Amino acid sequence: MSTFKETSMGAIFQNRVEQYGDKPLVSFKNKQGLWEDLSWNQMNEKVRNVGYFLLSKGVKPGEKIALFSPNRYEWWIADMAILSIGAVNVPIYATNSSEECRYIIDNSDTIMCFAGTNEHLDKILAAKPKLPNLKDLIIFDDLDSPVEGVITLADAMAKGSTYPNKNEFDERLKPINIEDVATIIYTSGTTGNPKGVMLTHKNFVSNVNQLQAVDPDFLSGDHVFLSFLPLAHSLERTVGYYTPIFLGHRVAFAEDVSKLVQNLQEIRPTFMVSVPRIYEKAHAGIVAKVSSAPPVKKALFNWAMGLARENLPYISNDKPRTGWFGFKYNLADKIIFSKLKVALGMDRLQGAISGGGPLSVSDAEFFLGMGIRVLEGFGLTETTPVVTGNKPTKIKAGSVGPAVKDTIIKIGEGGEVLIKGPQIMKGYYKNDEATKEVFTEDGFFRTGDIGELDDDGYLKITGRIKDILVTSGGKNISPQNIENSLLASKYIEQVAIIGDNRKYLSALIVPAFESLENWAKQNNISYTSRSDLLTNGEVIKLIESELDANTKDYARVEQIRKFTLLETEWSQVTGELTPTMKLKRRIINQKYANKIEDMYPPD
Repeated sequence: MSTFKETSMGAIFQNRVEQYGDKPLVSFKNKQGLWEDLSWNQMNEKVRNVGYFLLSKGVKPGEKIALFSPNRYEWWIADMAILSIGAVNVPIYATNSSEECRYIIDNSDTIMCFAGTNEHLDKILAAKPKLPNLKDLIIFDDLDSPVEGVITLADAMAKGSTYPNKNEFDERLKPINIEDVATIIYTSGTTGNPKGVMLTHKNFVSNVNQLQAVDPDFLSGDHVFLSFLPLAHSLERTVGYYTPIFLGHRVAFAEDVSKLVQNLQEIRPTFMVSVPRIYEKAHAGIVAKVSSAPPVKKALFNWAMGLARENLPYISNDKPRTGWFGFKYNLADKIIFSKLKVALGMDRLQGAISGGGPLSVSDAEFFLGMGIRVLEGFGLTETTPVVTGNKPTKIKAGSVGPAVKDTIIKIGEGGEVLIKGPQIMKGYYKNDEATKEVFTEDGFFRTGDIGELDDDGYLKITGRIKDILVTSGGKNISPQNIENSLLASKYIEQVAIIGDNRKYLSALIVPAFESLENWAKQNNISYTSRSDLLTNGEVIKLIESELDANTKDYARVEQIRKFTLLETEWSQVTGELTPTMKLKRRIINQKYANKIEDMYPPD
């Protein structure tokens, strides 16, 4: 019998602790470089001690507490403690600047902040003089040196463990109203200041139930997730954290994205939540290695890939492979696919979620063909985030799947995708005007995405309204579609289409250097540097032919007339990508303004 009514994630966590007890809940790399487990009971002890500490500080229901840290199990502890006493978690991306932190803490009326590392603490301390309401700071790591008003998480838990009124934790948890705000997540703010999305306990509880209902059998049994997306983002928060809690699964924390392949190989997860960029890089890496392999290995790989393409209708419709094809596929799996999956750390992977942006059909089909079920879904921060998801028994590459249960999708004016369901946000914090703007008169949330529904109710996203390019000839063009088509080229790593208020489309392209350098070697093209390689006439012709081949089905106005090759990969650190690795188009346009202008010489 459940102790708590499951109207909040805090209540759900307590019920699962009672159910799973000493089973491992999280795994992390300790200071000795070894993987260590913490059980449900051990995590609960830490959650309660942090909760007692917050109560000792007089934190009231509804008060805001910020959480500024990379992914780690302590993020879960702080979050679960905050929610369990009825306070509100305000997550901040671990990559945010001190000024961005200041704005979020100030705008959200935050009174306390958890920081991950000394570097994160320094950013908060730099902003603190301008934040009169911000009181206590708690750091997850040990302090380099004592700081007034700062306590370590270990000391906070020790202090919390001595709190006299232990019953108060449950007394605060039980009456939490499902309609109460659980978190305020600030959007990236690519156009003006970020807006604080208020998500309620109902939003989260509804969404984890909706996720399970997509296919209850698929997520049953024992699973191991690998957590590497930012927990400040609703995709990782709901799908990679609350869903495993809800279903009783274990989660391992990757050290960071730079060690992702190593951590995948060590953990060999059975389930993964990712953004398209990770699948793109894995696919491109394999293709690059094959391009420089001996002829026999290359021929074997190409034979196996042919069978992978034939496998698509089988895996996508959950049909068994039989007869001669079944025999050939099993052979290809034994000598090629199984080895690739081991190299990627994906040999135990039963399913992988892709969200946070469009996954190209070529990337989806690459993994599906090998027998890895990559399930693309769709959602936004404002929708907690999951709105749609491909079913494991009916996958349509290039589609984001049908609506999850209790969710209505309709296509509005201009093809805009409109949503109604229990996962839709309460509104934007202290911004009634912006809240009013994103809802239709009949209560549908305006996603800002353009899409279409097929006869099975599967949604296909064809663009984003704010990304639409309007050429000087008045043609509306969605750059996302063209970019996704170009990413099918093994020689193109990243691409941004340019053309707003221009006579024609151009492209900024970051080549897939490993594949390109292998091609240059095979074609006896010598070069002294990347810059030298990218200005080589034969390389220019190669990229031109790739552009032509991958956009041949587009209208003339959607063809790329000019392009510029760039030497450096775009990243979050260099500013062109968001924390979930989507293009920051405004930043790209500013940063490469001179190169863009060079592609549009005066008449």
